[in-house]
Amino acid sequence: MALHPKIIDLTLDRVWRLLVALGNPQNHLPPVIHLAGTNGKGSTQAMIRAGLEGEGHVVHAYTSPHLVKFHERIRIAGTLISEAALSAQLDACYNANDGETITYFEITTCAALQAFTETHADYTLLETGMGGRLDVTNVVDQPKACIITPVDLDHQHFLGNTLAKIAHEKAGILKRGVTAIIAPQQDEAMEVIERQAAKIGAPLLVHGQNWHVGVEAERLIYQDETGLLDLPLPSLQGPHQIQNAGAAIATLRFLGMGETACTAAVSQAFWPGRMQRLRNGPLVENLSCNEIWLDGGHNPAAGRAIAATLANLAKRETHIICGMLNTKDVQGFLAAFGTDCASLTTITIPNEPNAVPAADLAAAGRACGITSFEGTDIDEVLKGLSQRHPEARILICGSLYLAGHVLRKNDKSA
Repeated sequence: MALHPKIIDLTLDRVWRLLVALGNPQNHLPPVIHLAGTNGKGSTQAMIRAGLEGEGHVVHAYTSPHLVKFHERIRIAGTLISEAALSAQLDACYNANDGETITYFEITTCAALQAFTETHADYTLLETGMGGRLDVTNVVDQPKACIITPVDLDHQHFLGNTLAKIAHEKAGILKRGVTAIIAPQQDEAMEVIERQAAKIGAPLLVHGQNWHVGVEAERLIYQDETGLLDLPLPSLQGPHQIQNAGAAIATLRFLGMGETACTAAVSQAFWPGRMQRLRNGPLVENLSCNEIWLDGGHNPAAGRAIAATLANLAKRETHIICGMLNTKDVQGFLAAFGTDCASLTTITIPNEPNAVPAADLAAAGRACGITSFEGTDIDEVLKGLSQRHPEARILICGSLYLAGHVLRKNDKSA
């Protein structure tokens, strides 16, 4: 962090300098599948990984941010990077960087790329951190495939304040001659993606044109030009996971995988902090409440997806605990819950300098028509709600940083 520049300029100059010093590991990776998008990247990647591994392939995976510990970002041949390996890679990158300024995400991504070159795998899954065109992961000339998950408003201070501008940044991962799988998009975003693809000569497999996905009789139905698949519903909760599953299956089919991989993708994927039900652990095991859910979604589109997921569950009074960062559209996120939320209790995310104060968050909730209260400690808020509403559902949401805080407190080994 001492090397971190005072102002982050979104260029790749620092990254290219360090990659050259490391011997250009980005040119020696197993075949890369590169993912960008506003929402659904992590879930889609998790399903692709489950599918590839279900058919016997060895997979590296890079994702961000982490929830509980940094090691979650780097999965080597199916296993989280070890403490010793992580330390060695970070030391090597620190030394190769030779004291130059570089961001936390830049140097740790270079460490991941270097680590991936040192262990055999059949595929490498790379998830962008933010944007795409100038994202640190966008250094692979010829990935095996690209994926753009749904694009929406987020990180506007870096990526632009319109859907078209953000879509332009996401479409920056497209490469000439490399097929890209495109998840459902709003028209404004789709126009930008198609225009960029035509400009550089990137073939597209587009939802609604080249592949279709939906639900019939409690089964996931996927269809493309090679045929129809009748699969279980995704293990990941929520209607939005249907479109994520579709993008994952489209990718697997493009890679030549069969029904075994597609079934594993929807049935074996696990992605913590995304409509995750907390059933065990020190934080929740002594509570009398029937259901406790956790989701790290933090933008308006994620709020709508969470609300739709709640609407699909058995009808039950729902109380929300929320903490958010001040870089997010707080009111846009909370507006999704106005009609279905019995109460909102806000907390200030611990140890986060950019956390929205609980009082300000509660005021935003009231502005959305939600009965809102301020809370302090997550333990006390959970206990109070479960005692007052033992038959209710509790949802903790608003930030991946809050989700990580909750998962750490709920870890028996912590």
